[in-house]
Amino acid sequence: MRQTEQRNWTSVKNFILLGLSDSPDQQIGLFALFLTMYMTALLGNALLIAVILRDRHLHTPMYFFLGNLSFVDICFTSAIAPKMLKNMLSEVRTIPFHGCIAQLYAFFCIGGTECYLLAVMAFDRYVAICNPLRYTSLMTKNLCISLVAGSWLFVSLHSVMHVGMVSNFEFCGSNLIQHFFCDLPPLLKLVCSDTTTYQWLVYTEGSLVTMSPFMFTVISYVSIVSKILKIRSAQGRMRAFSTCSSHLSVVTLFFGTIFFIYFRPFSVNALNQERVVTVVYTIVTPMLNPFIYSLRNKDVKGALKKVFHRKLAM
Repeated sequence: MRQTEQRNWTSVKNFILLGLSDSPDQQIGLFALFLTMYMTALLGNALLIAVILRDRHLHTPMYFFLGNLSFVDICFTSAIAPKMLKNMLSEVRTIPFHGCIAQLYAFFCIGGTECYLLAVMAFDRYVAICNPLRYTSLMTKNLCISLVAGSWLFVSLHSVMHVGMVSNFEFCGSNLIQHFFCDLPPLLKLVCSDTTTYQWLVYTEGSLVTMSPFMFTVISYVSIVSKILKIRSAQGRMRAFSTCSSHLSVVTLFFGTIFFIYFRPFSVNALNQERVVTVVYTIVTPMLNPFIYSLRNKDVKGALKKVFHRKLAM
């Protein structure tokens, strides 16, 4: 057992991240683009969290979950973007074995938590629209905290299991990761031992864990749409739909890109296409979420106006 572990750690001590482009002429342009996107994601989500914490009118379950989503988005993009930006300006794009495994864990854990948090937010909208009279009694503070904490705990344990299995594989020969971060599909291509059993585990158990929040979200929205269609007035239907349209947009963007990449056999992945799509849910989606929620939400827009008016008054 000790010999196996020693071989795993000494065969490949460092990986090389090839990044988005092999052309040196494109690196500066890509760096400027993704630095702008990363900073926008950080500032946008941080501002949304600050507004939710400051405005008492936003101290409701819906905005509690939204604030947590913004925090997850900050963590998600920060687990990927800094290393990617550094590599764009560096000739040496290595990442230690430990660092690669840590990044893979962060990616699994934070990305998985976002899946479950989006499902929790769908449940919140279901209760608000389908059971409005019981909303306050059902969506208590303790329940909201338990749902968020439970999501983090479950996904953390699930991520530990997968990362533990990957770290015990034997990596030898090539250490070139054809990606801009340590993602699972390109990492498995560098494994010397047979990964067939693990890949089946990813497609079965991993798919079940990911599909569960997605299917729960779909079922919630089927019930929500059914309830909205029963509302007689067009104005009432529009008001009800507006409370969940932003969340539905984020769900479509996030889950759509994940399914495109991970629910295909690893052997047929088009690398360039995969890297571009991965950018969408690791950087673009966290950047767009604050804008989607603030531009379509009257409460958030009103709270933002109050903040800016106070700043101008000072």
